Amino acid sequence: MKLKLIYPKWKKLPGQTTFNLPPHGPVAFAATLPEYVDISFTDENVEDIDFDEPCDLVALSMMLSTQVKRGWEIAAEYQKRGKKVLAGGIATMLHADEMVEHLDSVFLGEAEGRSEQMLQDWRNGCLKKVYNYMLQFPPIEDVGPCRRDLYKRELYNHKGVPMVDLFHASRGCRFSCYPCAVSYLGGRVFRPRPIDKVVEDMASIDNNRLFIVDNSLAQNKQWEKELFTAIAPLKKKWISHTIEDDPEILDLAAKAGAWYVYQAVYDTSDYIKERVKRYHDYGIGVEGTILLGLDNQTEDDCKRLIDFLGEIDLDLAEFTVMTPFPHTKGYDDLLRQGRIFDFDWNHYNAGQVVFQPKHMSPEKLQDLYDYAWKTFYKDESQEQKMFRLFCNVALREMEEGTYRPRDRRLINKSFGRDVDRKVRNVNK
Repeated sequence: MKLKLIYPKWKKLPGQTTFNLPPHGPVAFAATLPEYVDISFTDENVEDIDFDEPCDLVALSMMLSTQVKRGWEIAAEYQKRGKKVLAGGIATMLHADEMVEHLDSVFLGEAEGRSEQMLQDWRNGCLKKVYNYMLQFPPIEDVGPCRRDLYKRELYNHKGVPMVDLFHASRGCRFSCYPCAVSYLGGRVFRPRPIDKVVEDMASIDNNRLFIVDNSLAQNKQWEKELFTAIAPLKKKWISHTIEDDPEILDLAAKAGAWYVYQAVYDTSDYIKERVKRYHDYGIGVEGTILLGLDNQTEDDCKRLIDFLGEIDLDLAEFTVMTPFPHTKGYDDLLRQGRIFDFDWNHYNAGQVVFQPKHMSPEKLQDLYDYAWKTFYKDESQEQKMFRLFCNVALREMEEGTYRPRDRRLINKSFGRDVDRKVRNVNK
């Protein structure tokens, strides 16, 4: 059978540096399908959908709320052509109640060991409306390599620089942060993949730069030590969410190729300042993630937080406004209080205010969001700061002998400069 797998497009935020990473969800799902399934994959963010391409069944993989309505449009177009359309992924799980109104079948949960039954039901003409495997997690040992062969690699670059591959070493999260839906989606139990499977999987990826997309690496110190020790010989360079604030672990992470991390900056404390400094002490860059619009923040609090960023030497900053995604405590609280005024999922992009803040008007919060981006990047653009981080990692690769000549040619052509010279001079 021939299955058409689609990752719907979404509208980028104004001013956001435009690049597209190869999506993780679709190829993770594809890896769970039986060998008899011939898969054709389209990421609509980088190429158009050919609705006339022959297929037997269509599957949509959606990660973001801002993909949901476009997914419904795609489904309607295929249904006009007599095709059954399935949907899965994070956004499908968050918006399941509405999904069933637009899709022929909705898959909820993790797909390992479950997808073949769904296909058999389709072949037998008894496809279920909902396959609900929420909180019925497959053995983590069954999680294998993604179908990265489905990517059209030439479509994933920014000005000639190949994008990182996404990779996961664990699932689940023992934390339950206020604006986050991870505990609903993946459970409150940390589920690490076997270390040998992680190493084998990571070694098979023909890309020296990765984004480890685990919700947090700071969940088990012993596991972190074993993970970083095991992947160090691979000489990959990687981005991740938070790493444990421990000298031994930070040292192991740096030796294992930690490039930069996402670190939440939630207040102006000395702890945050020292936390960023410790990362830098080990040669690890930091992209601060700053959430604006929480109930404990006044306008002055937000401005102090934005000013504080200039004191702590962040390499990058990413600002978001509090967004009440379904199945989060934030959504439940604000809905109960009657403070959500916009239910257009296209606006749930973490850059548009859709609720009434506690201490300011929605318009003021929107202004603060815009002010934050402009203030942090007033002297050096986001793209310039990103290039600086790239130069740092390229220098490390050159010193280790893993910097690829094809990258050098592409970058020299795209940026119009001698990147080797730039790399060596960037920190002088």
